[in-house]
Amino acid sequence: MISEELKAIVDKFKEQGKMNFIDGTTEEKIQAFEKETEVTLPSKYKEWLLFSDGGELFLPAGVQLYGIEHKPLIDVNDNSRPSDDYIVIGAFASGDPILCKKAEETISIYNQEIGEIDEELVYPDFAAFLNDLYELLGIGE
Repeated sequence: MISEELKAIVDKFKEQGKMNFIDGTTEEKIQAFEKETEVTLPSKYKEWLLFSDGGELFLPAGVQLYGIEHKPLIDVNDNSRPSDDYIVIGAFASGDPILCKKAEETISIYNQEIGEIDEELVYPDFAAFLNDLYELLGIGE
């Protein structure tokens, strides 16, 4: 079950079309993933995984989110991250990775061209990131 906040975001996305939501995973599989990898995923991202274990948004030139059960899978050792403090949970079509900081709620965008996280693109949680996708992708709501 997803929160009203996340449901509102999903409903808005569905109106746009061109979304590929993958079947959700389970709380048990999320817990097993966290135990196996020794990471704690952000709570809003875990909620997303229960709804859609990854997926693609705003196709064709949008965002791909990674899952724990469906490919592409989250690789906690992905080398496109700025440091071991981060986990790559997705990527933009440009290749810039979407990051979460280990054991924190924040979501960030890593600008590979300049080799740093843009401080203006650090979000307090996954829902705030999803809400800003229209602006990030330069599309009207």
